[in-house]
Amino acid sequence: MINLLSDVPTSGLEEAVSVLLTAPGLRVERIVSTGQASPPGFLYDQPHAEWVAVLAGSADLRFADEAEPRRLVAGDALLIAPHRRHRVERTDSPTVWLAIHFGSEVTSSSGG
Repeated sequence: MINLLSDVPTSGLEEAVSVLLTAPGLRVERIVSTGQASPPGFLYDQPHAEWVAVLAGSADLRFADEAEPRRLVAGDALLIAPHRRHRVERTDSPTVWLAIHFGSEVTSSSGG
């Protein structure tokens, strides 16, 4: 058993990504952001779907096809379709995410 809100880092240069579960076509991660954002001009373009939930904190997520970023607060979740280009504009310190990557293109390693 694990508690997704325990041992949460409160600072760091990089996000803390913990892979919680892997199976063919599935990777579940806990991601802790401590103020990080995507680099200027960078957009994720993943070949698989990703469902994300904010468990604590808040973040602004911008999709390339939307004019304004979406503010996600604790309890919010959304599905990111394959190849839907997006970026993280802002995160609180800390923001705890649960990310579920799924689809035949998913690998067991973390990253976008």
